[in-house]
Amino acid sequence: MAHSERVARLRLLLKDEGLDKLRDSTVMVLGLGGVGSACAEALARGGVGNLIVLDRDVVEASNINRQAVAYVSTIGKVKADIMRDKIADINPDCTVHAQQVFLRKEDVGATLEQFPRPDYVIDCIDTVSQKLAIAQWCAENGINLLSSMGAANRLDPLQLQFANIRQTSNCPMAKVVRTECRKRRIKGIEVLFSTELPFQVEKIGEGRTKGETLGSMSYMPPIMGQMLAGKAIRRLAGMEKMPREPRMIPLPPHQRAE
Repeated sequence: MAHSERVARLRLLLKDEGLDKLRDSTVMVLGLGGVGSACAEALARGGVGNLIVLDRDVVEASNINRQAVAYVSTIGKVKADIMRDKIADINPDCTVHAQQVFLRKEDVGATLEQFPRPDYVIDCIDTVSQKLAIAQWCAENGINLLSSMGAANRLDPLQLQFANIRQTSNCPMAKVVRTECRKRRIKGIEVLFSTELPFQVEKIGEGRTKGETLGSMSYMPPIMGQMLAGKAIRRLAGMEKMPREPRMIPLPPHQRAE
């Protein structure tokens, strides 16, 4: 098929075949913070034809240092709505499902199944319980998943790498997710994580909020988002082999219900 000049530079690398595959692909981005907003933007610019973007929040002033939806002019506005409009301005041919929604771990499946089945889920949420529920849903349904681990208090993007969750190190979030995936018999989760030891923020007093303990550089979350988008784009376009989807490990025979 013919493609517009908006993707002329992509065509040099992907050819029409790759662009057609991306146009027909559906990617779900969960969380539109520093990682997720950069990821969704890169997917839209990269030619993905169908995007599902979900986030529960509105823009706050503290988001401006790192989030692609955050400007002085967007403070107080719904992140999902901003991203929907941003994608439409980048690629009017992209079909976008955008919704302000809180993914509760109890009903992740019921919420996500309201939308078209994605070819890829990119998890950019920073809450472990929700990440695990998303991983389990993908494993139970045979859906490809890329999951971002912690970006907070990291300074060096050269220490970012993709790995199976079992092969991660130096990442407190990945350690918890790794342990819980083992308990829940979830196998094959691919993550983007940093091998860098987190920067130690000085602690003053008790009861400090997340915003007072988790620092974030302007470049780290967006780089992670771009890396996640790049991995999905290359695979969906046929430039890299698609890995096996995450899966549930069957119970041993003696533990199965009669």
